[in-house]
Amino acid sequence: MSTKYKSPLHETVSTTQTDFWNDSCSVEELTYAIEHGAVGATSNPTIVFNVLKQELHLWKDRLNQLIRENPEWSEVEITWKIFEEIGLKGASLLLPVFEREKGKKGRLSIQTNPANYRNAEAVAQQAVHFHSLAPNMQVKAPVTQAGVKAIEEATYQGVNINATVCFTVPQSLAVAEAVERGLKRREAEGKPVDDMSPVCTIMVGRMDDWLKVVAKKEGVMVTPGYMDWAGVAVMKKAYGIYQARGYRTRLLAAAYRHHLHWSEFIGGDVVLTIPYEWQLLFNQSEIEVKERMHNPVPAEIVDTLYSHFGEFRKAYDEDGLSPEKFDTYGATVRTLRGFITSYHDLQAFIRDFMLPNPDK
Repeated sequence: MSTKYKSPLHETVSTTQTDFWNDSCSVEELTYAIEHGAVGATSNPTIVFNVLKQELHLWKDRLNQLIRENPEWSEVEITWKIFEEIGLKGASLLLPVFEREKGKKGRLSIQTNPANYRNAEAVAQQAVHFHSLAPNMQVKAPVTQAGVKAIEEATYQGVNINATVCFTVPQSLAVAEAVERGLKRREAEGKPVDDMSPVCTIMVGRMDDWLKVVAKKEGVMVTPGYMDWAGVAVMKKAYGIYQARGYRTRLLAAAYRHHLHWSEFIGGDVVLTIPYEWQLLFNQSEIEVKERMHNPVPAEIVDTLYSHFGEFRKAYDEDGLSPEKFDTYGATVRTLRGFITSYHDLQAFIRDFMLPNPDK
């Protein structure tokens, strides 16, 4: 790494078109990330729950104030209010980036209620609400059958979407097409689109995770390390299609498990949303920062995954999954269950402030 760059991640964003975000809205972690070139951040129920526990000293007084000043609010209303405020704090830290980049970067992603994954209207309405909270909000909606409908409608309403709970090429294409429909509806009515920067997440690490679960369940054995390329292969396949078709949505890689989820995407016109712990590891590494996005995944690896895993074929083929099957794809189910559980865990955490356990 040249001494002119603070770190490998700083070199990545300084010398290529690849951007990175902080995969958390933690004040301390986001501050570090921005110093190393991050131009965005993200939140979801899991992240907010962890931030509250980790930075409770920053939020305890405000939480108690909300409970005290809103005597008729339930734990649901308190939870969503603190959820919004934690996201808004991250957005305020990114506002200088947003202004410097003239609105194209510097956004904070905030997630709609994961329990509404079957309700397009509820997702779209909450997306519009979150969009109104600050000028630099990006709103997460799940890539379920209903979620794709919500993505089109929210885009039409002017919301900068971050499609999440997405693992496959067909899901990512459905998102890009939904965004295009939403943008074209805006354009037809003379509404601005130049200030919009939609992204579609592919949770590359969770794709790897799902194949490993399948391998264990079905007794499939492949060369060690091959399954660590599954998410990379899906991301690169989707990226090639996006580039060829000129979609206005940008791909984003999430759910980090190893350095390939950074090193193999360097040079692509993509966003990498990287957890703080992985930022530290990458910045301490000796991995050369060079363009690899256009390097194909070795054919032997793709062929092995394709021949051994029906779940990989579903993820890799353009028509591997119909929208009707998005909700039941294994990685989708596992992730939705995790997000919904974290949402309820967050509510339980708030409950302990509203109704402290008298037995303790």
